Amino acid sequence: MTTTVSRASLRDWLVGARLKTMPATFAPVAVGTAVAASMGTFVVWRTVLTMLYALCFVIGTNYLNDYSDGIRGTDAQRVGPVRLVGSGRVPAPTVLRAGLALFAGAGVIGVMLAVTVSWWLLGLTVVCALGGWSYTGGAKPYGYRAMGEVSVFLYHGVIAVCGTVFIQLVRIPLLALGASIPVGLVVVAILITNNLRDIPTDAAAGKITLAVVIGDRKTRALYLAVLAVAFGSALALLPARPWVVLVLASLPFAVAPVRRVVTGMRGTDLVPALEQTAVLMLAFGTLFTVGLAL
Repeated sequence: MTTTVSRASLRDWLVGARLKTMPATFAPVAVGTAVAASMGTFVVWRTVLTMLYALCFVIGTNYLNDYSDGIRGTDAQRVGPVRLVGSGRVPAPTVLRAGLALFAGAGVIGVMLAVTVSWWLLGLTVVCALGGWSYTGGAKPYGYRAMGEVSVFLYHGVIAVCGTVFIQLVRIPLLALGASIPVGLVVVAILITNNLRDIPTDAAAGKITLAVVIGDRKTRALYLAVLAVAFGSALALLPARPWVVLVLASLPFAVAPVRRVVTGMRGTDLVPALEQTAVLMLAFGTLFTVGLAL
């Protein structure tokens, strides 16, 4: 593969950052902050640092994912948006350096939080860095072994929400764990649409996602089940936070992606389903945040 950096525009880098899925980054931090605020603690500078911390890790992971998939040849035949390395628009080492630079930024913020909040946050920083790299990088990436959905649930759900609450309260109440479950599940739904679309190309490239393992039909059923449990687990918090009933107002945002998934759309026709599920995450996360804060 031969290419030059000049071939990549700012738009290419923004697409590579996967900004359309950023609700999966914003929502967990917002929800965790709402949990802490409902318990009487909301420190603005901690919230700002937490959001920057999350953004550095997530966008850095996206670039490292682009790099690792690109050098493995997984992105040689893309159905979805083009990738920087796989498309030949940016040299692989350049994308690698971009991802590592963002990880370094997250590391600096992690040290700042550790010094000002708790030294336990150094451990969180290491866990996030290892998890982000190992998703598709290294000799045995877990994203190639049908572990993507589990890792997304843990990192974007449990760790992101509970970590945000810990940064605010320096403890993790049970409500934080409960609130992390629906958030993590909606993020999982975003990944499922991506992997459903990519079943043929992933299978051909040797990327064994959960969708490749269980097949097209069961992956579509899993998508519906995950969304149903996400709404159900959010409503399970009604006894503690009655206003979480507001999440039901986000149900209309589920109609479009669910229709695309259940009607058997494939390939490029599933690209909007991923974007629509990200919009659902934005609506769900916003209303869930408000409900928890009230």
